[in-house]
Amino acid sequence: MSDRVFVVFAKRPAPGAVKTRMCPPLSPEQAAVLYAAMLDDVLATTAAAAAAAGAAAWLAVHPADALDELCARCPPGFRGVAQRGADLAQRMGNALADAAAAGFARILLRGSDNPSLAGAELVRGLAALERADLAVGPDRDGGYGWIAVRGAPPDLFDHAMSTASVLSDTVARAAALGLRVQMLTPHFDLDTSADLALLASARERGEARDCPRTLALLDELGLWPAQNLGSGLPSN
Repeated sequence: MSDRVFVVFAKRPAPGAVKTRMCPPLSPEQAAVLYAAMLDDVLATTAAAAAAAGAAAWLAVHPADALDELCARCPPGFRGVAQRGADLAQRMGNALADAAAAGFARILLRGSDNPSLAGAELVRGLAALERADLAVGPDRDGGYGWIAVRGAPPDLFDHAMSTASVLSDTVARAAALGLRVQMLTPHFDLDTSADLALLASARERGEARDCPRTLALLDELGLWPAQNLGSGLPSN
């Protein structure tokens, strides 16, 4: 068995439960459909990255009763597990602990909000653990889209999550635990409708090839920000 695993955190794509900061201008139903497309891209990219890295792939689902529903979206080879904990910090900590208990020494947790993140960056994240205890992919809002860890350090996420300082807080906590930290290339999540402009720019630069479902849905439903409509965005 491989000693490394990618763990994708995902929610049920239900209206009113996902991408709520995009509403308005999106309707809750549009936001849910968009999140489902994003998740499908993330799962496909992660499956390919896992194959390239010789890693296992897990899908960590919230709520627990969505496990069968979301596992049905997975490419072959994924193992579905329920997220455990009252908040995100507990759920991330428990995911590390569960993966370590299953025999994995190098664990990469990623969200499902960054569909344009290249699979090669995930492979680099795991490879960084050859020389670091923790590697992280910063996000432009002060957080991070993925974090890779050797084992399950105790209380690594013992601080507030989903804040503008979550990256610096996690790095500070890692330093307090004596962990060697490496930062990799910054990326971006799609949290608000304004963030879609970042994806449009990435597409124009040819840097959004790992999210064809997300791009196709945005095209089909005309959900791009107004300044990008009619701009002749190239198709991937």
